[in-house]
Amino acid sequence: MEFHFEVLKTDPSGARLGRLTTPHGVIDTPAFMPVGTAGTVKGLTQQALGDLGVQILLGNTYHLYLRPGHERIRQLGGLHRFMSWPGAILTDSGGFQVFSLAELRKVTDDGVVFRSHLDGSEHFLSPEKSIEIQQALGSDIAMVLDECIEYPADHARAAGALKRTTEWARRCRDYARAHVETSTTPGQSLFGIVQGGMHADLRGASAKQLVDLDFPGYAIGGLAVGEPHALSIEMAAAAAEHLPKDRPRYVMGVGLPEQLADYVGCGVDMMDCVLPTRNARNGCLFTSAGRVNIKNAIYADDPRPLDERCSCMVCKTYSRAYLRHLFQANEILASILNSHHNVAFFLDIMGKIRQAIAFGELADFSSEFLARIETGEP
Repeated sequence: MEFHFEVLKTDPSGARLGRLTTPHGVIDTPAFMPVGTAGTVKGLTQQALGDLGVQILLGNTYHLYLRPGHERIRQLGGLHRFMSWPGAILTDSGGFQVFSLAELRKVTDDGVVFRSHLDGSEHFLSPEKSIEIQQALGSDIAMVLDECIEYPADHARAAGALKRTTEWARRCRDYARAHVETSTTPGQSLFGIVQGGMHADLRGASAKQLVDLDFPGYAIGGLAVGEPHALSIEMAAAAAEHLPKDRPRYVMGVGLPEQLADYVGCGVDMMDCVLPTRNARNGCLFTSAGRVNIKNAIYADDPRPLDERCSCMVCKTYSRAYLRHLFQANEILASILNSHHNVAFFLDIMGKIRQAIAFGELADFSSEFLARIETGEP
């Protein structure tokens, strides 16, 4: 299947209901992508992900490059075959992980020199190297290497990173076009990434520069880095305003359940976040009545399901008391069940968002969902 995106309906808010076709399947949008950092969504088998209706996963270029190595994955047939996942995969460029290693990297116009968090070994990640790795992995959607900056950052700092990001995007595009035959997934697409810090004018400029480079899709990066949610939405909207209506838009690394509809309302089609599985491993579970900290003693004798509105396997089978027991006993099953529920919950929200867009009722859905969380009533 060739890469193709179609907008089926637009909500009064600006939200879009769409369909994204990739070499490994069709994705209903707006879509939430579980994060499979090292070729696995922590705590969940690929069969469980399929049963949950996951259509696309996110893989992490930085981690897979360091271990087990992109050439090893290439020799084993690419990431889809390596991890036995039949659906679509999006890989990030490795940029965010490298830039988060503040004390272990040095950024130049050529690329980034960094030290591995595993063994301290030195590596060089250039735009070309990032694409080489992602072509070996064979993701359906690859990302350009960008410079993700800290928050807060002044206008001059953000403008410098924007300039570098645009030039790196050009180099990524040119390398990908020149080596298209080396990808283990024929038809792999490359997305540009909008930067610009928390400055609306720079976000617009970045988007326009990337549109000139003509990517099949565009991401909005550098958000959820510590800024207030309202500012994050403002920047997402400022970028989306200048992106083509016929191309998919992806906001990277967001957000909480109650925030998803806000990003969708900006005209965004794809999102990812580590929160479902990371919070699950720490005993924080998302429900229709707000968050539940399952380690709290109040749940020790609670026979109720975790979320009475949730139809996932966990909520239909186990009590809060049992889930608390597993967590307190440090049982592996605690992470498995908690992760299953949290991922199911995020996917369910996105499914309801798609349904609301289809009926032109996204604003009503969002306000009702927020009201339930604020009152704590399921």
